[in-house]
Amino acid sequence: MFDLDGTLIDSKDDIATAVNLALAKLEFPPLPVSRVVEFVGNGVKKLLERTLREIHNHEPSEELLRQGIALFREEYANHMLDRTRLYPGVEEALRRLSWADMAVVSNKPERYSRPILQGLGISGCFRAILGEETAHAYKPDPAALRMAMDLCGAAPHATVMVGDSSVDIEAGKAAGVATCGVTGGFHTREEILAYGPDLIIDDLNELDDYFYRENA
Repeated sequence: MFDLDGTLIDSKDDIATAVNLALAKLEFPPLPVSRVVEFVGNGVKKLLERTLREIHNHEPSEELLRQGIALFREEYANHMLDRTRLYPGVEEALRRLSWADMAVVSNKPERYSRPILQGLGISGCFRAILGEETAHAYKPDPAALRMAMDLCGAAPHATVMVGDSSVDIEAGKAAGVATCGVTGGFHTREEILAYGPDLIIDDLNELDDYFYRENA
């Protein structure tokens, strides 16, 4: 099971573009890409909640948050493939793991995840693509991970969750699967180590060194 943003795809520029276009429509100043990236990982609502709190220095009103979310969704739908790219080596890594049943489990809405993966040419690698609206729960809740295992016919002892953030590692542990942190995404190696994954790698191609078909 793979996280999406910061793990398979470098989407920070398009996310920041949509955030800042939404802020502009609300007549607020833009935020640096690096700051927006710090707010990513817990779904759209949290992204806008953190963004508006940063702008205001206090909690946004429910109405302002609602407007911000709606504007972000509108802008992101128009810009989600402007600059988003696969991280180097992702296609090769997925080919090397073609023996496995693979899934994407993201806090990004599925209505964005699917067209992004299709646009980048790798949607066919996955038996399941799950987003925030699929399991009605956000990582670190393990519900989506369990759903992905059901769809792939996989047991926890034969499954690994691969991601770049605390929510991926926490969700994997809660689901009873192996956890693998990957560097080079939205978080530093030191941050990932602090999450306590079972394994940490710098390149997804390293997965083939650690995991293999159970009956091989």
